[in-house]
Amino acid sequence: MITASNILVKYGDRTLLNEVNLVVNVKDKIGLVGRNGAGKSTMLKILSSTISPTSGKVALPSNATMSYLHQDINIPLGKTIMEEALTAFERFHKMEAELAELDKQIQTRTDYESDSYMDLIQAFTDLTDQIQVMGGDSIEAETEKILKGLGFKQKDFNRQIGEFSGGWQMRVELAKMLLVKPDYLLLDEPTNHLDIESIVWLEKFLKNYHKSVIVISHDKQFLDNVTNRTVEISMGNVYDYKAPYTQYLALRLDRREKMQSAYENQQKVIAQKERTINRFMAKANKTKMAQSMKKQLDKMDKIELDVEDTSAMNLRFPPASRSGQIVVDALAVSKTYKDLQVLRSVDFRIERGERVAFVGQNGQGKTTLAKMLINDITASAGDIKLGHNVEVGYYAQNQSESLDSSITLLETMEMGCPPEKRTQLRNILGAFMFSGEDVDKKVSVLSGGERARLALACMLLRSFNLLLLDEPTNHLDIQSKEVLKKALMAYDGAMIVVSHDRDFLKGLTDKTVEFRDGKLHDYLGDVEFFLEKRDLDNMRDVEKTTKTKKIQEVEKTILPKIELSYDERKKLVRTVSNSEKKIERIESDIKKLNERLFDPAVAMSEEAASIGKDIKLKETELVRVMEEWEKAQEILDQAD
Repeated sequence: MITASNILVKYGDRTLLNEVNLVVNVKDKIGLVGRNGAGKSTMLKILSSTISPTSGKVALPSNATMSYLHQDINIPLGKTIMEEALTAFERFHKMEAELAELDKQIQTRTDYESDSYMDLIQAFTDLTDQIQVMGGDSIEAETEKILKGLGFKQKDFNRQIGEFSGGWQMRVELAKMLLVKPDYLLLDEPTNHLDIESIVWLEKFLKNYHKSVIVISHDKQFLDNVTNRTVEISMGNVYDYKAPYTQYLALRLDRREKMQSAYENQQKVIAQKERTINRFMAKANKTKMAQSMKKQLDKMDKIELDVEDTSAMNLRFPPASRSGQIVVDALAVSKTYKDLQVLRSVDFRIERGERVAFVGQNGQGKTTLAKMLINDITASAGDIKLGHNVEVGYYAQNQSESLDSSITLLETMEMGCPPEKRTQLRNILGAFMFSGEDVDKKVSVLSGGERARLALACMLLRSFNLLLLDEPTNHLDIQSKEVLKKALMAYDGAMIVVSHDRDFLKGLTDKTVEFRDGKLHDYLGDVEFFLEKRDLDNMRDVEKTTKTKKIQEVEKTILPKIELSYDERKKLVRTVSNSEKKIERIESDIKKLNERLFDPAVAMSEEAASIGKDIKLKETELVRVMEEWEKAQEILDQAD
C-alpha cells in the first residue's frame, strides 16, 4: 500500500497541491483526472519518488516494485527492438548466470557426501525453481506477445530501435514495464502514441492485471474500461471516488448538488440566528443570551463549497464556403520511402460535406496521405486533385510543437492573420482561455495543452471548406476535447480526422477509412461501427480460411469436376464476354462523369448533385455486373 500524506507542492506564490492525502491499495486501478496543469503528472512523479514535494511524505512498502512511464523517456540506442525489450529481464539473466556458475562448481566437485556439496545442490535446486516460477522457458514468447499487442510486427523485432520514432520507442519502454509486472504501475498518457487496436489490447491487459495501476489519460473510454477508482485533482485539492470515469461524473454531480443544498440550508439557519442575535443585542436583558448564541454560531462547522474550475474554450469554426461536389479525388496513389512502400495504388474520394475518419496502426500511411492531400509531400505515383473552390484548413500532428517559442501569443496570432481580423485577435485568444496579460506571454512558457489551444486558435483566422485534422486531441484535457468535438459537429464543411481517440471519434464521422497493409478499407459508419465490423471481418477471415482448406481437401478426394454441355459452356462464355464489355463501359462512364464534376462551371451548378447520384448508380451497377462475371467465370474454371 502506498500512502501519500499532507503533500504540499508550491511554485512561488502558486499552490499546486494543497496538503493532499492519497492511499493506493493493492490491486487498485486508479484513473488520475483533472484539467491541464492541475498537478496530475506532478502527483505521479511524487509517488514514484522522481521529485520531492515541498512538504509531506510518501510511504511505500520496502519490498514493493514500481514502474513509471512518463512522457520524456530517452531509450539508449544500439539494440534491436527484441534486445531492448528483453532488458526487462536483467534480474532473470543474473539468476541464469548464477545458475551456470553453480553448475560449473558442481561439475568440478567430488566430495559428494560433504555438507558444502549438499548446500551447493540445494542452492542450485532453489535457483532453478525460482527461474521456473519466473517463466524462464517462456520469456521470449511472452516478450513477442507483448510487443505484437503494442503494434510491432515480427519483422520489426530485429530492427535497430534507432530506426523508430519516439512514439514507437515509448511503446518499447511500455512493453518492458508490462513484462516486469511491478506491484505498482504508473502510466502518464500511455495511449498518446498508440493506435486504436493497440489501445484495445492494452485495455484488456490492464483490466486483467492483478496488481495496482495508476493512469493519467484523457481517453474516457479507456478510463472506463480499465479503472475502478477515479481521483480528481482540482484547484489544489484531491477528490476520491470509488468508481470509473463515467460513474465518477455522475457521483461528482450528485455530491456537488447535495453540498450545494446543504450549504444553502445552513446559510438560511445562519442568517436566522444572526437576525436573532442582532435583535437580542439591542435589549439589555437579552445581551447575555445573544453572546451565548454568537459563541455557538462561531463554533458551528461551516460547509464550504468546493471551488470548481469551470473555464473552457469557446470554439466555433467559420462557416464553410461552397465548394464543388467532389472535394478531393485521389486515384491509384502510391508512396514509397526508400525500400518501404507505405501506400500501394490507393483510391480515395471525399465529397462536399462528407465527414471521414482515418484510423489504423501507426506507420500505415494516415499522416502520409493527409500531407499528400495538402501537397506537403508528393506521391510516388498516382494523381490527387482538389475540387473547385476548395480551401483546406490543416492541423498537423505536431502543430502545437511547431509554434515559435520565442514570440508571444499575440505575435503568433498576428503572423497568420489577414488584415480584416486583426481587431478580433484578443477576443479569439480570450475564447481559448488566454485573457488579459496572458496574450503577452512567450509561447515557450505554455504547457502542452495550452500550446494545443493556441494552435487551434490560429485556425480560426481563415475560412475553409475542407478541414483536415491530424491527431487534434493530443495534449487536450477531457473538457477541451468535448468543446472541440462539439464545434466539429456544428462545422458544415467536409472533414477528415486522423485520430486514435474512440470517444472523440464516436458519432463524429459518417465514414471510417482503415489504413492496413498499404491499402484503404472503407466502412460506412463511425468508429464504433468500424470496430464492431472489424471483429466480424476477423472472424470471417478465420472461417473463410478454414472453409477453403476443407473444400480443397474434399475436392481432392470426393468432388468430381463440373461437366458442361456445349450450349451451357457457350452461354457462360458469352456472359463472361458481355460482362467484361459492360464493366469497361461503366468504368468509362464513371470516369467521364467525374471529369465533368471537376469542371468549375459544373461543380458550382445544380447539375453537380444529379451527376453525383448518377455516379453512385453506376458504381452500384458495376458491382452487380462484376458479381455476374465472377459467378460465370468461377463455373468455367471449375469445369476446366
